[in-house]
Amino acid sequence: MAKKAATEIRTVATVEPTGYLALKDFDFHEVVASEMEGLDAVFDRIKMPSGDTTVFQIPSEDPDEPELAKEFSAVILYHHPIRAYFKEKYTGGTNPPDCGSLDAVEGHGNPGGACESCIYNAFGTGENNAKACKERRRLYLLREGELFPVMISLPTGSLKEFSRYIMRSLSKGNKTNAIVTRFSLAKAVNKGGIAYAKAVFRMERKLTSEELPLVARLSEQIKDISQRVGFEEADTTEAEIVTMEPEDVAAVFHKTA
Repeated sequence: MAKKAATEIRTVATVEPTGYLALKDFDFHEVVASEMEGLDAVFDRIKMPSGDTTVFQIPSEDPDEPELAKEFSAVILYHHPIRAYFKEKYTGGTNPPDCGSLDAVEGHGNPGGACESCIYNAFGTGENNAKACKERRRLYLLREGELFPVMISLPTGSLKEFSRYIMRSLSKGNKTNAIVTRFSLAKAVNKGGIAYAKAVFRMERKLTSEELPLVARLSEQIKDISQRVGFEEADTTEAEIVTMEPEDVAAVFHKTA
């Protein structure tokens, strides 16, 4: 009997941690330094749909065959606003924008300067009465059972919903990197009658006391590297439609900044 108990104890002791507890022996900075020396920091992207399709494209083992999902869950490690302006219509690839900002306050490039007063931050300067300078919010996410974060770039039409979610969470004392968030999509129609898909968020659960410090450490590491992650196609393209009124965009974008 004693021999059997000892065997069970040894078996339990060798079980690998799962979920977010797997971060216990993971150091993001160390991995990047040892495995990506001389390489740019590149994160897999979860892509928002175009039009009113309500499925996300989730990265898979085959980069040419992403998984399609109506919803998924992840911890929001860190998030920040971005802006990107292309003088010529963006045609894909990794070319940087003519002017870009990773804080939505100060633009770098041409024309550069303060984003709030920039001529391209006005409706009507882009196609279909949109802004020539695109506003988005970049989220770094960690899905349960994974070690390396992924990103999603929320378009303007999802910012109001995201702002509401943050306010609801904070009102209950929950920061976004202390809870697991469920992401889904809902169909919406702008005042011009154009249909689009907006992201919807709800809290799935709070992190446990064991998970919190592990996720918090990774959050700080991601925050530290976030301003060195360049622009990609998912940060700069979206359907050229006005999904919010000018006063809504101004209020929401600065509230979530």
